[in-house]
Parts: sequence; C-alpha cells; structure tokens
Amino acid sequence: MHTDVDWVRELCLSFPGATEKVTWGHDLTFRINEKIFAVTVLEPAKVWLSFKCSAEDFADLTERAGIIPAPYMARNQWVALETKDVLPKEELAGLLRESYEQVFSKLPKKIQEALSQASPQRTKRRPVSRTARKRSRSPRS
Repeated sequence: MHTDVDWVRELCLSFPGATEKVTWGHDLTFRINEKIFAVTVLEPAKVWLSFKCSAEDFADLTERAGIIPAPYMARNQWVALETKDVLPKEELAGLLRESYEQVFSKLPKKIQEALSQASPQRTKRRPVSRTARKRSRSPRS
C-alpha cells in the first residue's frame, strides 16, 4: 500500500507543535519551531519525500533500492525516497516520528517545554490543561 502527501501531512501535523510551510515554490515542509524535519513535493520530482534520520538509519536506508542520500542535506543524515511505496507505512511513520524527535531534541529546553504543552498548530482551540490550570488558580479555590 503506497503513501501519499495527505497521509504524510496528517501524520507530521499530529506531532506536538508541528507546522507546515510551502517553501522553494513547490515543496511542503514540516517544521518544529521553524526547524524542518521533513519535506515532501507538491509537484512531480526525482524524490517525493525527504527526512532526517540517525547515522545508523542513514547507512541502512541508503543501502535500499529507491532510497538515496537527500540532495543538499545528506551531510546532515537526510534521506530521500524516490517512490511512494519504497517503505511500508508503519516503518515510514516511525522514521518520520524519529526525524521530528531528533530536531525537537536540539531545540532549547524552554522551547521544548512550551511546545510539549501546546496543542497542534492546526487547531484553534486552547488545550484543556491550560484552561484547567487557570481555573485552579482562581480565588474561589
């Protein structure tokens, strides 16, 4: 079963604090605090999805057919998938989560804490926990 841009978008935006931005004219980038953790194309291209991975995963993945070192980003352990069916969805979901976590772990601790408490950017409602905390501080308590 092959994956598509909508599936990748839904998955990446489900990570705490993740946002999306169209960059370079036709690439959809997924970010945490403006740091990119995955890129997919909106128009046909040589590769359809790129993401950061560990050095060990980089070595393993680039030995597989259809997965290459990402152009311009290989030195930072980014891989690029040439086709949408090169990895099973479950494995790809795990790798995208790891990419997010690697980028997240490099952020300053204060930003990590703030993002961990925030709801995903695509929802406009405030998190329930924040509202509950405000109520617990009210003078009636």
